[in-house]
Amino acid sequence: MSQRVQGVIARSKGAPVEVVEIVVPDPGPGEVVVRVQACGVCHTDLTYRDGGINDEYPFLLGHEASGVVETVGEGVTHVEVGDFVILNWRAVCGQCRACRRGRPQYCFDTFNAEQKMTLTDGTELTPALGIGAFAEKTLVHQGQCTKVDPEADPAVAGLLGCGVMAGMGAAMNTGGVTRGDSVAVIGCGGVGDAAIAGARLAGASPIIAIDRDAKKLQWARELGATHTIDATEFDVVEAVQDLTGGFGADVVIDAVGRPETWEQAFYARDLAGTVVLVGVPTPEMRLEMPLVDFFSRGGALKSSWYGDCLPERDFPMLIDLYRQGRLPLDKFVSERIGLGDVEQAFATMHAGEVLRSVVML
Repeated sequence: MSQRVQGVIARSKGAPVEVVEIVVPDPGPGEVVVRVQACGVCHTDLTYRDGGINDEYPFLLGHEASGVVETVGEGVTHVEVGDFVILNWRAVCGQCRACRRGRPQYCFDTFNAEQKMTLTDGTELTPALGIGAFAEKTLVHQGQCTKVDPEADPAVAGLLGCGVMAGMGAAMNTGGVTRGDSVAVIGCGGVGDAAIAGARLAGASPIIAIDRDAKKLQWARELGATHTIDATEFDVVEAVQDLTGGFGADVVIDAVGRPETWEQAFYARDLAGTVVLVGVPTPEMRLEMPLVDFFSRGGALKSSWYGDCLPERDFPMLIDLYRQGRLPLDKFVSERIGLGDVEQAFATMHAGEVLRSVVML
């Protein structure tokens, strides 16, 4: 029997979000209903609200979440009722050309629930990233649930569902950072600071944080940066070179996603170094650079989708490291809020006052 619960929707482009009653159907084959315990407020949710993803309104927002499996549909074997899970938007299919080539982290046909959650009048909702977790309960495909240690703080665990994993994976998976590598990260919000934490976990040194905001640079130090550069005071490329023996960093991660920051990342890396783009550009952005520089400097230019993660591999490992005190994931939780506070949390996030606001349910 379907259930009625409270959820946060974006009804039209740019309009303030609303807390409304939504209908969650019983899970069908391969589907599960998860009782959401915590969901981070991610910039992607704001982008959905403002029409930057598509125009399939109304959206059920929220995707960076953890919770407990409440009911399961026919044929579900991946999780059981009562499992504590992190929700993910990479439920690999195992059949697409990427999966068949042994690269499931690039899966091109990930699973979502087949059924739709709705408003009480029957209007179908589009769940953010196929999840929709600013709600007391949500319907997802079983592959979108990754079981982790139930002793983990739900507010902390849920952040691996998107931003923190994106940043850590940009360093550890996409960038291939290893012990002794020099790493520079441009942009020290949630994703950038997660990249710094990932670089620290991998044993990188130095780890150079770059931003225009003193508060964000302080957060970066707390999460593992060995050096900071205030981009309002110093030339970024020259400053990174000065801190790396005049050469540039082995890996430079652009967590902003603007032409000027990507160009800084390109020239701030060492010869044969790696640039990783994890910040998301907008469609109108363009870049003009000498082609010969791409040839003469060698190395690798990469984009990182979801930190090139495999949830079943990465989430449990990172939660275990957090539980062991080796990964300070709790530092990413700036405040705990309610469902009715999401619109204000968007403003707080946009102003750069938090790493993550987390909705607790």
